[in-house]
Amino acid sequence: MFSNILVPTDGSPLALSAVERAVSFARDANSSIIFITVIEPFRLFSIDSRQLSSTREDYMKFADAEASQFLTEAEMKARDQGVVCRTLKVEGDDVYSTIIKAAIDNGCDLIAIASHGRGGAGTLLIGSVTAKILSHSRIPVLVYR
Repeated sequence: MFSNILVPTDGSPLALSAVERAVSFARDANSSIIFITVIEPFRLFSIDSRQLSSTREDYMKFADAEASQFLTEAEMKARDQGVVCRTLKVEGDDVYSTIIKAAIDNGCDLIAIASHGRGGAGTLLIGSVTAKILSHSRIPVLVYR
């Protein structure tokens, strides 16, 4: 069925729940997982408090360390369940297109993602990144609520 699943995570509680559920799905389907975290580049004008209080260098160090932590946690959950996995840390302006490109470039046949992440329930039912992935991906998408 699905042999290589891309699982984006931003470390939010719902994303962590989606990671756990995707790991169980992958274990049952005998699939491998690629966990991905997208680091948004530093912007001079931003509403993200992490960027407003930082220099570009400080922000990138913090974002890189935070992404590594998210990926390590996800990797440990997969390994505990015996699921083969690897991780990707990618910088990208458009999170949704970066995720789709990573899925294509890595031969993934499914994207498993939380309905919304760090931004919360920014849209009525699903977050904007997830909505854009659903709208633009040619790869099947499994959304966890």
